[in-house]
Amino acid sequence: MQFPPTELVLDAKGAVYHLGLKEEQLAHKIIVVGDQDRVEKVSRYFEHIEHRIQHREFACHSGVYKGKPISVLSTGIGTDNIDICISELDALVNIDLTSRTEKKEKTSLDIVRIGTCGMLQSELPLHTFILSTHALGLDNIAHFYPIAFDQHEQLLLKAIEEQIQFPAGINPYLSAANSQLVEKLNSNLVKKGITITSSGFYGPQGRSLRLKSLMPKIHESLEEFSFEGNQIVNFEMESSALFALGKALGHRCATVCLGVANRPKEIFSKSINEAMDELIQYVLDRI
Repeated sequence: MQFPPTELVLDAKGAVYHLGLKEEQLAHKIIVVGDQDRVEKVSRYFEHIEHRIQHREFACHSGVYKGKPISVLSTGIGTDNIDICISELDALVNIDLTSRTEKKEKTSLDIVRIGTCGMLQSELPLHTFILSTHALGLDNIAHFYPIAFDQHEQLLLKAIEEQIQFPAGINPYLSAANSQLVEKLNSNLVKKGITITSSGFYGPQGRSLRLKSLMPKIHESLEEFSFEGNQIVNFEMESSALFALGKALGHRCATVCLGVANRPKEIFSKSINEAMDELIQYVLDRI
């Protein structure tokens, strides 16, 4: 099957349309960050940088860290951008862009998101490293694809829906992070748990300014959730699509976030730079 130019969109240089990347510019271990300014904060630890690509909000540096080829890519904010990034990263390694045909031999990427989040457990101090075991999506990205969720994912989703009341029209889905990557990233320095991926920063996370959220107390019921030792520990905006689409395409995906807000205590970090640098080095040393 040949993918037509309206489905597999390439630029004039033959690079994937949004990321502006070619296959030879991408490593198979990838760190994704939302903020394009954070790309350089990661790549400054590389021994050397081989490629620097910038297109729209997508910045990518590919180089070597302690002998390992690594790329760091900015995604922007939200699961809609994750849909673009995962689709185009997969195309770079699993589609021949010249012939526009699927490769017989598939490549599995390791993709780790480093981000920031709001914490939902009151006892967690600011700047806690949060390692996602699963992500519950309040977005709709996964509903556009034929994704088969396993029995444990469906069981955990059912328990969440039974204990937590979401607004009418919200159809959550739940996907696990890759267990091998979670094991690599786990230590006594992180807090593991379920992540809630919202489709926005304000109302979808229970924040109310002039326009009131329909779930202003949602963080209280999220904090109280418990099922077979699983807790919901944080809010962010990308991991559900990352885990669901990544796994469906055969890639290994995980997320580690820096807790910059404690929602139950209503406190927000005044400076994250030093803690974020520590998290970046933590991830680099483990992937």
